[in-house]
Amino acid sequence: MRTIGLIGGMSWESSAHYYRIINQAVRARLGGGHSARCLLLSVDFAEIAAGQAAGDWDGLTATMIDAARRLERGGAEMVLICTNTMHLMADEVAASVAIPLLHIGDAAGAAIVAAGHRRVGLLGTAFTMERDFYRGRLADRFGLDVIVPEAEDRAEVHRIIYDELVQGQVSAASREVYRGVIARLVDHGAEAIILGCTEIMLLVGAADSAVPLFDTTDLHALAAVDAALAGSAA
Repeated sequence: MRTIGLIGGMSWESSAHYYRIINQAVRARLGGGHSARCLLLSVDFAEIAAGQAAGDWDGLTATMIDAARRLERGGAEMVLICTNTMHLMADEVAASVAIPLLHIGDAAGAAIVAAGHRRVGLLGTAFTMERDFYRGRLADRFGLDVIVPEAEDRAEVHRIIYDELVQGQVSAASREVYRGVIARLVDHGAEAIILGCTEIMLLVGAADSAVPLFDTTDLHALAAVDAALAGSAA
């Protein structure tokens, strides 16, 4: 079993689910008392969010590179950035270490293509929805037509993530907001919805959407298990 390296804490609410999903999947595949070989480096999300708000992407890139290198020195044989937004610097992080970086967008794109969808709606932070690092990768590598909510909906989706979900707050009112945003994306032709922020799975599930939801937290964690157990008897 290869050792999984996780850059977490963005936020720890979703990182805890990464740990659970990975270990449950390893136990399901190997049986008995098996659990995952993994390292978790958890950053202070308040510092990350402040850097994002200030537009200090160079500083944030340095933070992610430092975390990846620390995991590599600790024995990790692959690295995951446990958040969608911070894949904005995924290429720089991947180039800074000798171990592979498992990209969260690739895990989502592969699952969507395998399910036969092409036009998909994307929910996430404003950075993920509005910049090209994520949508462009899905288009270029997987041929997906990615649509995002209108500006007012994007602002609400982003606000709920930062003001509520990363702080562990889950409300029925915000679930209704997300249901409405999802419905409008479906009205615009979305055949499926990417939950492109690792906290959104805390708020909505299959019952909240008329089309399939692709939870990037689950897909990314399971991709790590696949990589960790590749070549084993699992």
